[in-house]
Amino acid sequence: MKKLTIAASLALAAALAAGPALAQTKMRISHQVPTAHHMHKALEYFKAELEKATSNGIVVEIFPAEQLAKAAENHPQVARGTIEAALVVNFQWGNTIPEMNVTTIPYLFTELEKIKKFPGSPAAKLLEAKLEAKGVKNIAWLYITRQSIFTSGKKPLVALDDFKGVKIRGLNAIVDAGLSAVGAAPTPVSGAEVYNALQSGLLDAGLTDLSAAVSRRYYEVQKFGTVSPYFSVYFHMFANPAWLAKLPPAQQKAIAEVAARTEAHTIGLTEETAGKAVGQLREKGMTVHEQTPAELAAWKAAMQKPVIDAFIKSAPDGAKLIELMQKL
Repeated sequence: MKKLTIAASLALAAALAAGPALAQTKMRISHQVPTAHHMHKALEYFKAELEKATSNGIVVEIFPAEQLAKAAENHPQVARGTIEAALVVNFQWGNTIPEMNVTTIPYLFTELEKIKKFPGSPAAKLLEAKLEAKGVKNIAWLYITRQSIFTSGKKPLVALDDFKGVKIRGLNAIVDAGLSAVGAAPTPVSGAEVYNALQSGLLDAGLTDLSAAVSRRYYEVQKFGTVSPYFSVYFHMFANPAWLAKLPPAQQKAIAEVAARTEAHTIGLTEETAGKAVGQLREKGMTVHEQTPAELAAWKAAMQKPVIDAFIKSAPDGAKLIELMQKL
């Protein structure tokens, strides 16, 4: 009995010396893509690394495919503090923060070395300041594509004339200026809704990142695809500033460090996934055409300037931001 008493006393003393256990903090992250999408896989990496770095002081719960909030609701819910964090595509900000469309100007920003330099750059900081003005704190820029695919059901979209009269998935008024310039009829549709819009005939053609055409199963509802380095897209993660500020400094530091590692990890993941996508689409029966240099030049000449014009007209810091992006 004496030995047991001594052992129990030592255990109690050790527990008291260690102090009270820190309560776990829940970090719910909402996003719009399915679990098969490589962005979700990047988030799983973030979850594992952050829980490890904080010894489960922060427990991450990921809600994919609009399970917690619709794509358009992610920003207001995080700003209100209803959700701790979310990811959205940069172009989803539309005219709310028009500068966020800069990476989707056709053929402006698709070089991998520039993409690697973007997080932490003056261009990124300019955008982060605008996000803070909208009530959210940016955490990470997760590069998701520099290769787009234009899908269609009746005929491939290769020449500029092929776009005339085609009801195509649009992104927003700024980005869609390029599609309208070649005679297409773009309709902004969220990524989660495109499959049904293509299946029902609401849309004739799709526009998405190359890897998403696989994870969202476009090959089931579209026969053709044209691959082009049309623009780059980021899913960016942001959190409620008040929630973030209440975390212990060590946990805030862990989030920043793990976010930076996730940004780097996602670059490799995105490139690897995109590298396999054309073959996977062909295996599923889609006829895929990879754009030639001449076709690229023709598309760029017709589509880039209308988007730049719309961007600069809508974005107060548009010209400055383009200059910063070109300096990367």
